[in-house]
Amino acid sequence: MQIEKLRGKRLDDLFDAILALESREECYQFFDDLCTVNELNSLSQRMQVAMMIKQGHTYATIEKESGASTATISRVKRTLQWGNDAYTMVMERLDEE
Repeated sequence: MQIEKLRGKRLDDLFDAILALESREECYQFFDDLCTVNELNSLSQRMQVAMMIKQGHTYATIEKESGASTATISRVKRTLQWGNDAYTMVMERLDEE
């Protein structure tokens, strides 16, 4: 896990704050205060790319529809293949809703 190097109270506090959010509107408010527009765009774009990869879209389609670079698409695809399966876990939970 890449994040292991950052593990500690500071990151725990951030994750606890995120887990304390109760609605989408609270997420909008918190992340608006927490992140820059570019950071939010990058995070949401990665999630979109992951969903499109899981749906079987081609790199060309993903690049065109998401605006993501091929480097970003490759990074997300590599994470889907060799990461912690967190994208998959989240997508499965979203499908259950």
